[in-house]
This record gives sequence, C-alpha cells and structure tokens, in this order.
Amino acid sequence: MRPLLYFAAVILLFLSACDQPKELSIYCVGDSTMANKSKDAFPETGWCMVLDEFFNERVSVENHAKNGRSSKSFIDEGRWQTVLDSLQPGDYVFIQFGHNDEKDYDSTRYTTPFGTYTENLTKFVTESREKGAIPVLFTSIVRRKFDENGKLTDTHGDYPVATRQVAELQDVPLIDLQELTEEWVNSLGDEASKQMYVWTDITNESHPEPRKDDTHLSQKGAHEVARLATTALDNPVPALAKRLK
Repeated sequence: MRPLLYFAAVILLFLSACDQPKELSIYCVGDSTMANKSKDAFPETGWCMVLDEFFNERVSVENHAKNGRSSKSFIDEGRWQTVLDSLQPGDYVFIQFGHNDEKDYDSTRYTTPFGTYTENLTKFVTESREKGAIPVLFTSIVRRKFDENGKLTDTHGDYPVATRQVAELQDVPLIDLQELTEEWVNSLGDEASKQMYVWTDITNESHPEPRKDDTHLSQKGAHEVARLATTALDNPVPALAKRLK
C-alpha cells in the first residue's frame, strides 16, 4: 500500500473508532470530593473529574456529584431523580456520601448513620437495580487530620461502618476508599500529604487567601484517589475492571 493511502486508512480507522457509541455509562453521585469544579476552584479537583482517564473510550463518565451534598440533600433536591431517569441497563452507579451527612447542625443535610443514611444508601441501591444498573458503594475518603503521633485521626465515625453494612446486607460491590486513602495518606505523612490536598498559595476572586484545605483534593490527589478506586475494582466488579485502560 502506498504511504499516502496507508495514512488515509489509519485516519479513517481512528475516526471510525471515535464515532463508535459508548457501551455503558458510569454515573457518579456524591459530594465535593467527587464533584466537578469550576476554574476558580483550581487546583481543587474531584476524583471523578479525572475518572474517564482510567477507562477505555467505550465508557462514559457522567459526574453528578455536587459540592456540599449529603445523601439526604441529593435526594431532596431532585438530583437523584435526574440520575435515575437517565440510567440504562448495564450502567454503573458510583455512590459516595458521608462527609456532609455528618453535619448535625444542618437539618437539610444531616442523617443518622444507621437510620436515614442507611435508608438513603439502600434507596440508591434498590432503585439503581430496578433500572437494570449496577450500584457500587464507596466509603468516604479520609480528611487529612494528623494527631500528635503523626497518625491520621478518624473524622467519619460510623458512616463508613454503615456503608459497609449496607454493602453486605444488599450484596453490593464495595470500594473501601476510607481504608485505601487512610493507608495512602499515612504512608505519605503529615508534610508530604499536603500536596494531595488543597494547600495552595494560588488566589483569585473566589479564594482571596491561600488555602489550607484538608478535605478537598488537588489535581495530583484526585488522580491518585481515582487510581486507588479503579485498581480496587478488579475483585468486586471484574466486568467493569476489564474496561480499564
């Protein structure tokens, strides 16, 4: 084949691959640690913002996670219904709440771990399955809070415990991000782990002062959490793990 014709054939094959429809979608529901961010929030990055970089081109990531939402407010604001209306058989639903469910001073968000929080997670699972989708539960990523001995302090209480219980009772795949991120952040230590969170001197109109944010991830941190999450898919969700690059 002549070089020009060969080059044209390669281009046509590439364009054909790009035009192929997505085989399935991953819908992400959760809080700010997952959510898409505006330019003003840079370098803050939700780990589901970069999730599509880990999957092949036949997988679409639909990130519906939103800053400040709990399992309760996500439902009450109609955000879950929007996802539910979009689900197709064979889609996946990544579910991670807890950070804002803990806020007992805010009745619009607060849930009790073994009460309303458990009920809400069960609702996400049951209704996803009714649409033929596959739910996957995630415990919350850790906050960067070290004690005087240089070890992370737990800030999530019973919420990860409740998530694990729902996973067991409902026979749902579980990715224990609390456990995975705790091991990871502890291995980095107090100082080095700052680069994985939003410790930055970058300022703008929305953030006029340097930030020392121990909850939200930097770009580097988001990529690492997404790597931890997708690597852990192999055992509980092998069919989806086959879609990884």
